Amino acid sequence: MNATADRAASAYAKVDVEVGVLGASPEALVVMLYDGAIKAIGVARTEMQRKNHAAKGAQLSKAIGIIEEGLLASLDPEAGGEIAANLQALYEYMTRQLMVANLQNSVETLDEVTGLLRDLKGAWESLITMQASRAANAAAEAPAPRSSASYGKA
Repeated sequence: MNATADRAASAYAKVDVEVGVLGASPEALVVMLYDGAIKAIGVARTEMQRKNHAAKGAQLSKAIGIIEEGLLASLDPEAGGEIAANLQALYEYMTRQLMVANLQNSVETLDEVTGLLRDLKGAWESLITMQASRAANAAAEAPAPRSSASYGKA
């Protein structure tokens, strides 16, 4: 019975994530990538402390994949200019640091990368909040739509 419940919970979580991804803005997707990398590093940190090297390595590989295949791959150097170049260098640094942390079992290095990811995530969350505020202000300032229907004599 527990295995069935676990499969059902896993299926529900997968559908919930897929629905969230499908309805998300590009900015929200970036925040989701940061969340995924932060979570994987957190699990790797726990596994490192438990001396479960296989699980630690798997989670760090997951975090590196999110950074390389999600965050780094989504950069547009032409449109992003200097910001994209700086983010590229930072993502490459984080990837190297995660490899070092894996080899040296360095909790401090994991914490450093987690802090960088949290800072970037916070910046993207601020951007989303700012965009939502602008959209709300624009909607409030827009004139009310006129109805084309006529009720009574003109």
